[in-house]
Amino acid sequence: MKRATVEDYLEKGMYGPKDTKPEERKKFLGTLRERVIVALTKSQVMEPGVYPELIQCMKEHPSAILLLNGELNYSFLSDYVKAARAQNISYSIVSNKEFRTNIGLVLAYPYAIDKEHIYIAKKSKEALKQPKKKKRFFLSLIKKWLRRRS
Repeated sequence: MKRATVEDYLEKGMYGPKDTKPEERKKFLGTLRERVIVALTKSQVMEPGVYPELIQCMKEHPSAILLLNGELNYSFLSDYVKAARAQNISYSIVSNKEFRTNIGLVLAYPYAIDKEHIYIAKKSKEALKQPKKKKRFFLSLIKKWLRRRS
């Protein structure tokens, strides 16, 4: 094995320890792509509710770690933190102010698993439109009330 030189110590002191695949680690919230079970984008994390596919993955992989993007407001992350606690999954909120990523959440192992498909499809438009139906119902009640008054 190669012996460390003074130059190695100086580089480590000035630039930090050498890291494998730094761009990949920045993108996947500090872990590597080969360790990821499931990943969600920021926009998916900001949608109301928790993806049931993620809950299922937490149940199937109880020794995994949930990494949450610290750039997002905690109000978006709180449902996922509650889900992780309910499933006894360790979680961590990762903040890297020097690098931005579109990944909002990662469920990963500390070792490689090489899963081919890691992204969950976005919720359907019908699922996102459900809250709007309540508004229409409320507006229809107001219209009925106004018609009765005139």
